[in-house]
Amino acid sequence: MGRRSTHTPDQLRHLILDAAQAIIETNGLAGLSAREIARRIGYSPGTIYNMFENLDDVVLHVEARVLDELDARLAGALDRSAKQDQARELAQAYLAFTHERPKLWNLLFEHYMPGGTDTPAWYQQKLELLMTRVETALEPHFAPGADESRKRAARVLWAGVHGITSLSTANKLSNVTAEAAGPFVADLVTHYLAGLRASASAGDKP
Repeated sequence: MGRRSTHTPDQLRHLILDAAQAIIETNGLAGLSAREIARRIGYSPGTIYNMFENLDDVVLHVEARVLDELDARLAGALDRSAKQDQARELAQAYLAFTHERPKLWNLLFEHYMPGGTDTPAWYQQKLELLMTRVETALEPHFAPGADESRKRAARVLWAGVHGITSLSTANKLSNVTAEAAGPFVADLVTHYLAGLRASASAGDKP
Protein backbone atom coordinates (compact mmCIF):
# COMPACT_ATOMS: atom_id res chain seq x y z
CA MET A 1 0.00 0.00 0.00
CA GLY A 2 1.38 3.39 -0.98
CA ARG A 3 1.48 6.32 1.36
CA ARG A 4 1.48 10.05 1.02
CA SER A 5 4.96 11.33 0.24
CA THR A 6 6.89 12.73 3.19
CA HIS A 7 10.12 13.05 1.21
CA THR A 8 11.46 15.44 -1.37
CA PRO A 9 12.02 14.06 -4.89
CA ASP A 10 15.76 13.92 -4.26
CA GLN A 11 15.24 12.02 -1.01
CA LEU A 12 12.90 9.61 -2.77
CA ARG A 13 15.47 8.91 -5.47
CA HIS A 14 18.03 8.08 -2.80
CA LEU A 15 15.56 5.82 -0.98
CA ILE A 16 14.78 3.96 -4.18
CA LEU A 17 18.43 3.51 -5.09
CA ASP A 18 19.36 2.46 -1.55
CA ALA A 19 16.62 -0.18 -1.59
CA ALA A 20 17.51 -1.40 -5.08
CA GLN A 21 21.19 -1.68 -4.15
CA ALA A 22 20.38 -3.60 -0.97
CA ILE A 23 18.18 -6.04 -2.90
CA ILE A 24 20.88 -6.65 -5.51
CA GLU A 25 23.59 -7.12 -2.89
CA THR A 26 21.45 -9.77 -1.19
CA ASN A 27 19.64 -11.48 -4.05
CA GLY A 28 21.39 -10.36 -7.22
CA LEU A 29 19.75 -8.72 -10.21
CA ALA A 30 17.20 -11.53 -10.50
CA GLY A 31 15.72 -10.53 -7.14
CA LEU A 32 15.06 -6.93 -8.14
CA SER A 33 11.53 -5.73 -8.91
CA ALA A 34 9.64 -2.46 -8.64
CA ARG A 35 7.20 -4.13 -6.27
CA GLU A 36 9.98 -5.20 -3.88
CA ILE A 37 11.60 -1.76 -3.96
CA ALA A 38 8.21 -0.18 -3.23
CA ARG A 39 7.57 -2.57 -0.35
CA ARG A 40 10.88 -1.71 1.26
CA ILE A 41 10.47 2.05 1.05
CA GLY A 42 6.76 2.12 1.88
CA TYR A 43 5.55 3.71 -1.35
CA SER A 44 3.56 2.43 -4.30
CA PRO A 45 5.39 1.02 -7.35
CA GLY A 46 4.09 4.01 -9.31
CA THR A 47 6.28 6.29 -7.21
CA ILE A 48 9.36 4.59 -8.64
CA TYR A 49 8.26 5.39 -12.17
CA ASN A 50 7.66 9.00 -11.20
CA MET A 51 11.34 9.23 -10.20
CA PHE A 52 12.92 7.03 -12.88
CA GLU A 53 12.01 6.18 -16.46
CA ASN A 54 11.76 2.44 -15.77
CA LEU A 55 13.44 -0.32 -13.78
CA ASP A 56 16.41 -0.35 -16.16
CA ASP A 57 16.96 3.31 -15.34
CA VAL A 58 17.02 2.42 -11.64
CA VAL A 59 19.59 -0.31 -12.33
CA LEU A 60 21.76 2.07 -14.38
CA HIS A 61 21.87 4.51 -11.49
CA VAL A 62 22.82 1.72 -9.07
CA GLU A 63 25.56 0.77 -11.51
CA ALA A 64 26.68 4.41 -11.52
CA ARG A 65 27.14 4.19 -7.77
CA VAL A 66 29.26 1.07 -8.21
CA LEU A 67 31.38 2.74 -10.90
CA ASP A 68 31.88 5.80 -8.70
CA GLU A 69 32.93 3.64 -5.76
CA LEU A 70 35.30 1.65 -7.96
CA ASP A 71 36.76 4.83 -9.43
CA ALA A 72 37.42 6.20 -5.94
CA ARG A 73 39.19 2.95 -5.05
CA LEU A 74 41.35 3.08 -8.17
CA ALA A 75 42.13 6.77 -7.70
CA GLY A 76 43.30 6.00 -4.17
CA ALA A 77 45.55 3.21 -5.46
CA LEU A 78 47.12 5.62 -7.93
CA ASP A 79 47.70 8.23 -5.24
CA ARG A 80 49.39 5.74 -2.91
CA SER A 81 51.69 4.15 -5.48
CA ALA A 82 55.00 5.05 -7.03
CA LYS A 83 54.72 5.72 -10.77
CA GLN A 84 56.34 2.45 -11.80
CA ASP A 85 54.07 0.43 -9.49
CA GLN A 86 50.72 2.01 -10.35
CA ALA A 87 49.57 -0.61 -12.86
CA ARG A 88 50.21 -3.42 -10.38
CA GLU A 89 48.51 -1.60 -7.51
CA LEU A 90 45.55 -0.67 -9.69
CA ALA A 91 45.00 -4.30 -10.72
CA GLN A 92 45.14 -5.51 -7.13
CA ALA A 93 42.72 -2.77 -6.02
CA TYR A 94 40.32 -3.87 -8.74
CA LEU A 95 40.57 -7.51 -7.69
CA ALA A 96 39.94 -6.60 -4.05
CA PHE A 97 36.89 -4.53 -4.96
CA THR A 98 35.33 -7.37 -6.96
CA HIS A 99 35.67 -9.74 -4.02
CA GLU A 100 34.24 -7.25 -1.54
CA ARG A 101 31.17 -6.40 -3.66
CA PRO A 102 30.69 -9.42 -5.96
CA LYS A 103 26.97 -9.08 -6.67
CA LEU A 104 27.22 -5.35 -7.34
CA TRP A 105 30.28 -5.85 -9.52
CA ASN A 106 28.56 -8.62 -11.47
CA LEU A 107 25.64 -6.27 -12.02
CA LEU A 108 27.82 -4.25 -14.40
CA PHE A 109 28.05 -7.27 -16.70
CA GLU A 110 24.72 -8.99 -16.11
CA HIS A 111 22.49 -6.03 -16.90
CA TYR A 112 21.70 -5.30 -20.54
CA MET A 113 19.58 -2.47 -21.84
CA PRO A 114 16.40 -3.76 -23.52
CA GLY A 115 16.10 -3.92 -27.28
CA GLY A 116 19.67 -2.90 -27.93
CA THR A 117 19.13 0.53 -26.36
CA ASP A 118 22.39 2.39 -25.94
CA THR A 119 23.53 3.34 -22.47
CA PRO A 120 23.36 7.10 -21.84
CA ALA A 121 26.34 9.36 -22.41
CA TRP A 122 26.82 10.05 -18.69
CA TYR A 123 27.22 6.30 -18.11
CA GLN A 124 29.77 5.93 -20.90
CA GLN A 125 31.73 8.82 -19.40
CA LYS A 126 32.05 6.92 -16.13
CA LEU A 127 33.41 3.88 -17.98
CA GLU A 128 35.88 6.05 -19.85
CA LEU A 129 37.06 7.60 -16.59
CA LEU A 130 37.94 4.14 -15.30
CA MET A 131 39.97 3.42 -18.42
CA THR A 132 41.68 6.78 -18.02
CA ARG A 133 42.90 5.56 -14.62
CA VAL A 134 44.54 2.57 -16.31
CA GLU A 135 46.04 4.78 -19.02
CA THR A 136 47.53 6.98 -16.30
CA ALA A 137 49.08 3.95 -14.63
CA LEU A 138 50.73 2.98 -17.93
CA GLU A 139 52.23 6.42 -18.62
CA PRO A 140 55.71 5.52 -17.29
CA HIS A 141 55.88 2.63 -19.75
CA PHE A 142 55.29 4.68 -22.91
CA ALA A 143 57.17 7.45 -24.64
CA PRO A 144 55.53 10.89 -24.58
CA GLY A 145 52.98 11.26 -27.38
CA ALA A 146 52.21 7.53 -27.71
CA ASP A 147 48.64 8.14 -26.57
CA GLU A 148 46.87 5.76 -28.97
CA SER A 149 49.23 2.89 -28.17
CA ARG A 150 48.79 3.55 -24.46
CA LYS A 151 44.99 3.60 -24.78
CA ARG A 152 45.01 0.26 -26.57
CA ALA A 153 47.44 -1.26 -24.07
CA ALA A 154 45.24 -0.11 -21.17
CA ARG A 155 42.25 -1.93 -22.64
CA VAL A 156 44.21 -5.08 -23.47
CA LEU A 157 45.70 -5.26 -19.98
CA TRP A 158 42.42 -4.57 -18.25
CA ALA A 159 40.61 -7.20 -20.30
CA GLY A 160 43.13 -9.74 -19.03
CA VAL A 161 42.80 -8.62 -15.42
CA HIS A 162 39.04 -8.67 -15.77
CA GLY A 163 39.15 -12.26 -17.02
CA ILE A 164 41.01 -13.43 -13.93
CA THR A 165 38.71 -11.52 -11.58
CA SER A 166 35.65 -12.96 -13.34
CA LEU A 167 36.90 -16.52 -12.87
CA SER A 168 37.82 -15.76 -9.28
CA THR A 169 34.53 -14.20 -8.20
CA ALA A 170 32.64 -17.04 -9.90
CA ASN A 171 34.78 -19.56 -7.95
CA LYS A 172 36.00 -20.98 -11.27
CA LEU A 173 39.67 -20.05 -11.04
CA SER A 174 40.34 -23.44 -9.44
CA ASN A 175 39.55 -24.95 -12.85
CA VAL A 176 42.72 -23.27 -14.10
CA THR A 177 45.03 -23.16 -11.10
CA ALA A 178 45.26 -23.92 -7.41
CA GLU A 179 46.79 -20.49 -6.81
CA ALA A 180 44.88 -17.49 -5.50
CA ALA A 181 43.82 -14.74 -7.89
CA GLY A 182 46.23 -12.15 -6.47
CA PRO A 183 49.44 -13.80 -7.67
CA PHE A 184 47.87 -14.54 -11.04
CA VAL A 185 46.93 -10.89 -11.51
CA ALA A 186 50.41 -9.84 -10.39
CA ASP A 187 52.03 -12.20 -12.93
CA LEU A 188 49.81 -10.96 -15.73
CA VAL A 189 50.62 -7.30 -15.10
CA THR A 190 54.35 -7.95 -14.57
CA HIS A 191 54.73 -9.93 -17.79
CA TYR A 192 52.60 -7.52 -19.79
CA LEU A 193 54.69 -4.57 -18.65
CA ALA A 194 57.85 -6.52 -19.46
CA GLY A 195 56.47 -7.11 -22.93
CA LEU A 196 55.83 -3.39 -23.36
CA ARG A 197 59.41 -2.63 -22.37
CA ALA A 198 60.75 -5.25 -24.75
CA SER A 199 58.66 -3.88 -27.60
CA ALA A 200 59.85 -0.36 -26.89
CA SER A 201 63.49 -1.49 -26.86
CA ALA A 202 63.07 -3.36 -30.13
CA GLY A 203 61.50 -0.29 -31.69
CA ASP A 204 64.50 1.83 -30.71
CA LYS A 205 66.92 -0.39 -32.60
CA PRO A 206 67.96 0.61 -36.12
